[in-house]
Amino acid sequence: MTTDTPARLLTLLSLLQTPREWPGGELADRLGVSRRTVRRDIDRLRELGYPVQATKGADGGYRLVAGKAMPPLVLDDEEAVAIAVGLRAGAGHAVEGVDEASVRALAKLEQVLPSRLRHRVSTLQAATTPLTSGDGASIAPETLTVMASCVAGRERLRFAYRAKDGAGSRRVTEPHRLVSTGRRWYLVAYDLDRGDWRTFRVDRVSEPFATGVRFAERELPTGSAAEYLRQSIRPRQETYEVMVTFAAGVEVVGARLPPWLGVPEAVGGGGCRVRAAVSEPVEWLAVRLAMVGCEFSVEGPGELVRCVRELGGRLTRAGA
Repeated sequence: MTTDTPARLLTLLSLLQTPREWPGGELADRLGVSRRTVRRDIDRLRELGYPVQATKGADGGYRLVAGKAMPPLVLDDEEAVAIAVGLRAGAGHAVEGVDEASVRALAKLEQVLPSRLRHRVSTLQAATTPLTSGDGASIAPETLTVMASCVAGRERLRFAYRAKDGAGSRRVTEPHRLVSTGRRWYLVAYDLDRGDWRTFRVDRVSEPFATGVRFAERELPTGSAAEYLRQSIRPRQETYEVMVTFAAGVEVVGARLPPWLGVPEAVGGGGCRVRAAVSEPVEWLAVRLAMVGCEFSVEGPGELVRCVRELGGRLTRAGA
């Protein structure tokens, strides 16, 4: 019989988090206690905020259901490793939809992972290679988790930074937010040496170090970190409107185009059209459009039309 109530509650919670209904007798046998003790433990879990639903009758039992708030979860070793590996893979490539909240989750999970599980996660990641579209730079998950921890804890962050021209520097910052554009991660932070706000591409950051020094959060010049990043990038990049028609359906094109190129809209004849404001070099964009793998026509801008025409001629000559 399990006499350690906290340990028994954790075991019970772990069982209930399996998506099935557990008869009271089976739970009692698993825990080595009476059915009455199981009922008391269920009441304790409910008091802690876990929504446990009970069904009456000979075949009745207990099931953990959705509640109004997200209760703490209990993970076994295999589940913890699987989640950590998945979050590391997604965060390392700035996948669309994996935003700052996901990186915070990864930071919290890795903070409490036992060393044996952390070693398994690192081994699995080292032994696998993700197949990505090549649209974004790869980032070490450890870099993101250190940054996320400093953002959450309002702790000063020190790191080495490589500028666009290759020049290196050491920065001491008060990190405000991590922002994902879908292709890259950026850190919005107050640079203490320069006495001003800055944005840093995370793929150019190395040797991130949490200093342990706390700071009072400063007010951004703009309302949000995303807006500050947008304004800081815009002056350095010329934006132009792109309109391209593909001779393929919305589902086919949408699965092959990066999200930052917009959402395809269906047009007549089974094709679709994409409209987007982009700031990428037209030469690179021409190649990226060709990688979709179906016939397409560029309706604008003129620079992209000329680039596609020149690229097509060059490839034709190379093939001849």
